[in-house]
Amino acid sequence: MHQSNLFKRSSGILLHPTALPGKYGIGCLGKEALRFIDLLALCGQKLWQICPLGPTGYGDSPYQCFSSIAGNPMLIDPEELLVTELLQQEDLTELENLPEEKVDFGRLIPLKYRVLRKSYLNFIEGKRRVNSSLSTEAFKAFCRNNKEWLDDFALFMALKQYFGGRSWDLWDDDIRLRKPCAVRNYTEKLQVEIEFLSFLQYLFFYQWEGVKNYANNKGIKIIGDMPIFTAYDSVDLWINPELFLLDANLRPAFVAGVPPDYFSKTGQLWGNPLYNWEYLEKQGFSWWLQVLKAKLTMYDYLRIDHFRGFSSYWAVPFGENTAVKGWWRQAPGKMLFRKVREELGDVPIIAEDLGYITPDVEELIEYCRFPGMKVLQFAFDAKEQNDHLPHNFPKNCVVYTGTHDNDTTVGWFRSAEPPDREFALKYMNSRGKEVHWDFIRTALASTAVFSLFPMQDIMGLGSEARFNTPGIPNGNWQWRMKKGQITTMDITKLKELTRLYGR
Repeated sequence: MHQSNLFKRSSGILLHPTALPGKYGIGCLGKEALRFIDLLALCGQKLWQICPLGPTGYGDSPYQCFSSIAGNPMLIDPEELLVTELLQQEDLTELENLPEEKVDFGRLIPLKYRVLRKSYLNFIEGKRRVNSSLSTEAFKAFCRNNKEWLDDFALFMALKQYFGGRSWDLWDDDIRLRKPCAVRNYTEKLQVEIEFLSFLQYLFFYQWEGVKNYANNKGIKIIGDMPIFTAYDSVDLWINPELFLLDANLRPAFVAGVPPDYFSKTGQLWGNPLYNWEYLEKQGFSWWLQVLKAKLTMYDYLRIDHFRGFSSYWAVPFGENTAVKGWWRQAPGKMLFRKVREELGDVPIIAEDLGYITPDVEELIEYCRFPGMKVLQFAFDAKEQNDHLPHNFPKNCVVYTGTHDNDTTVGWFRSAEPPDREFALKYMNSRGKEVHWDFIRTALASTAVFSLFPMQDIMGLGSEARFNTPGIPNGNWQWRMKKGQITTMDITKLKELTRLYGR
């Protein structure tokens, strides 16, 4: 495969929409998202990177979603529903009482569903602004155009509610096994709920399209993200169990994870079922093509998490408590991406190639010509030179000060070993007074095609603003930016550095 011309030297900010400021308990796809895009443009940035936008399950992780294609209703902006008169201000009172400094998912989710249900009831009763672009005709067209995934997803989520939120493998056998008669009966029985859940997807994609168009018109491109593996409790697995390595009872035979590494001495046990690559190959990788096509329609660029899993993946027997006991198994990455290229053309994909990288992974990335990733926080190991040091970068890579899985740069610096701190300061010719800016400058100055930094690093925040700690199931994904937290000085500094290094 030849090298893509889709990547041009530029820089941007990593901030998941849930972390946007605002008063309704979670960042939304409304005014604050547009303000953030304005801020990016003001700082001379051309990229906005986000985490996956799917509906989250246990642990509220955007990397464990109920669907590989659907959007997260929690991101729907209630203020837009006020403007279209689908809600009244008093409907939002409970949401306004939620904390603004972090996302309290436990309180937020039931309250927000209640508010969104009210907007749906008003919608079907015709209580909306006459000239609103949210119309019955547009909703029906959305359902028709997305029928391929939407019908199954809405039924799946309606069934989850019907069975008290339980995972699909704990439902009654007839519907767990998708017997045609049961599917018909439940579809009829849960018709109102199915339509409500379809309406939420209509709202989500309507708002997301507005945000993306606004960004693109301002010269900002969006880097989306997708996990390589699918959650067990997902519509994808319920609908297509044959795509995964499951036993006779539809339980995983093996689960995904990574062996012991930088983040954890016992590895990371993600628990996702593994793909039945042999079957996927026989099907012409049609499921992957459908998912990638949907993602590349939503975003300008797509980062795929744990890209090494397309070459070989760590298989842990189901039931293990850690990821220590496992072994590497081969995946047909070259065949998959040859097919992707044939069907979808030259695709703007970023390969997350962190962790334990073997020659077969390097060969796959070289074959695909996708840029890999470098992380400056991994560069400063005083004991050895490594490929995260900027003087070792290939041009075709994307550099981060830190990712959503890292501590903030200030947090990293405070807790780093003294020799590593000293090495970092020496390498960057820094006094350590504003180490976050030293990292940003180093990333911007590098030869990497994209240079990206979490919003927390621009503001110089410590470990209290960390977004996710791998291996810890609770308390992640909650951090939110406060309104007016970024200063004029930050904006000016970032703009000047960006211009200085030709980004």
